[in-house]
Amino acid sequence: MKKYYFLIVSSILLGLSILAFSDNLITDVGQKSNSDPKFIIHGLFCFAWFIMLVIQTNFIKKGNHKAHISFGVAGLIAAIGVFITTVYIFVVIFNGWNNMEPMVKANRFLIFGFAILVTLAYLKRKRLPYHKRLILVASFFMLGPILSRSIARTNLDSLLISDLSWDIAIFGTWSAFFISLFIYDWTINKKFHPVTYLGFITFCIIYTISFHA
Repeated sequence: MKKYYFLIVSSILLGLSILAFSDNLITDVGQKSNSDPKFIIHGLFCFAWFIMLVIQTNFIKKGNHKAHISFGVAGLIAAIGVFITTVYIFVVIFNGWNNMEPMVKANRFLIFGFAILVTLAYLKRKRLPYHKRLILVASFFMLGPILSRSIARTNLDSLLISDLSWDIAIFGTWSAFFISLFIYDWTINKKFHPVTYLGFITFCIIYTISFHA
C-alpha cells in the first residue's frame, strides 16, 4: 500500500470532486452557474488540477519520471488557473469579509496557502520527498467546497442536526486526509515529515481563525 498511497489519495480527491459537482456535470446541467463563464473556467481549472494530480502520481508510481517532468508544465498552468479564478470569484461574488460564512473565509486563506505550496513544490521539484508532499497538501487545502458539496450530494447533511455537527463533520473528514499522510510518513520513515505537520498546523490555524473572526 505504501507504493500506491499517493495514487490512491489523488484518485479519491478526484472522485470526491466529481461527486461534489455531479449536479453541474450530470443531474442538473441546466442550472445557472453552468452558463456563467467565471464558474465554467474555474471548474475546468480545478478538474484539470485533480486530473493532473492522478496522472502525475501514476507516472511516478511507474517510474516514468521523464513524462512526469513533461506534464509538470500542464499541472503548473492548472494551478495558476485555479488560483486566479478562485481569487476572481471571491472578489466579484462576496461583498466584504463580514458577509462571508466561516468556511468561505477559510477558503480565502487556503487558496493563498495553495499558491505558496505549489510554488514551493516547483522550487523543490528535485527533492521528491518535499515535492510530492507539498503538492498533496496543496490539494488538501482545496477541499473545503468539495467536502461540503460531497456531504450534500450524499444526503449525509440530513443526519447533521446542527451547525456545530456540520463543522465537526467537515473538519473531521478534512483532517482525515492529513492523518493519512501522517500514517504514511510514519510507515515510511518512523517520523513525520515537516511538510506534513506544518501543513496540518497551518490548516488548523486557518480553520480556527476563520470560525472566530
